[in-house]
Amino acid sequence: SYYLKESKGSRRWLLFLEGGWYCFNRENCDTRYDTMRRLMSSREWPATRVGTGILSSQPEENPHWWNANMVFIPYCSSDVWSGASSKSEKNEYAFMGALIIQEVIKELVGKGLSTAKVLLLAGSSAGGTGVLLNVDRVAEQLEEMGYQGIQVRGLADSGWFLDNKQYRRTDCIDTITCAPTEAIRRGIRYWNGIVPERCKLQFKEGEEWNCFFGYKIYPTLRCPVFVVQWLFDEAQLTVDNVHLTGQPVQEGQWLYIQNLGRELRNTLKDVTASFAPACLSHEIITRNYWTDIQVKGTSLPRALHCWDRSLHESNKNGKAPLKGCPIHLIDSCPWPHCNPSCPTIRDQFTGQEMNVIQFLMHMGFDVQKMAQQQGLEPSKLLGMLSSGN
Repeated sequence: SYYLKESKGSRRWLLFLEGGWYCFNRENCDTRYDTMRRLMSSREWPATRVGTGILSSQPEENPHWWNANMVFIPYCSSDVWSGASSKSEKNEYAFMGALIIQEVIKELVGKGLSTAKVLLLAGSSAGGTGVLLNVDRVAEQLEEMGYQGIQVRGLADSGWFLDNKQYRRTDCIDTITCAPTEAIRRGIRYWNGIVPERCKLQFKEGEEWNCFFGYKIYPTLRCPVFVVQWLFDEAQLTVDNVHLTGQPVQEGQWLYIQNLGRELRNTLKDVTASFAPACLSHEIITRNYWTDIQVKGTSLPRALHCWDRSLHESNKNGKAPLKGCPIHLIDSCPWPHCNPSCPTIRDQFTGQEMNVIQFLMHMGFDVQKMAQQQGLEPSKLLGMLSSGN
């Protein structure tokens, strides 16, 4: 199933892939089926849904895309949108993420997609990774169907994961604690997952799992892709076994978190179009506050608008990037929530809102010690923190 909101006058189409982790063996897929049925079956899906963030049809909430044709494809394949295996004697579950996308495209062509100018394949979390895995395939599918004129682009939100070393190594028991590489390695076999040919060729047989990691697949993609990623992504920290609940963070964790931000920033340096705020969060493009977050004074909708323009201009005459319209936006400050426009943090136990300083104290941040390391007065450091410099 999918949800469609038509906008008859528009030749822009936005297809959104929902996220929601994955499962990679019989046990954790059974658990997922028992506890998160809507992510495994369409049986209980509502007849209509309300679009928020980039899927909203309100110009205030969605200044740049409100008028597009919107398609929401719920996630029921549990395979990071990569699977191509039907239910069999051996496997009680079907994993058809990649095929679902192809079928939706086939059906939309008869509903007006055939006259589209731009198709933006967007997704959050597992859906963001799904964009990286499928955007070129969608472009090829439309070309093969004879629609060469449609410009296919990707928008990957919170799906750019690192295959880094976990803070604490754990055995691969469930989805949440399994190291990202191991989970995907097992998953790909279980789902009969497919990755794009061009990426596959970069790696030995059996090493296709590499293509699930943004920085490894991105250089092989043909379609332009805009990458949105929190520098301190909560899902990344979860699989790395950094749990920020209740007790103050130990120094080792604090250093690990800062290093994660550095590593992530590093993998984005050659990504032409990117938006990476130094916040601790997960997913943004369907949140109603997505217009409020800024990096270096530019909001995400504005950066997407600049990206659209740059693609439009470069088709014309390959000019230099547009002045005053940046598309490579990465925070350089080093710790979570050092950007003052980050979403509000709430204490996980009390639900109370926290400001940056309260949050850092809560995380065990030692102002005295940090000020000393930076050669600053503690009060000066606190001032800098609260203003986000």
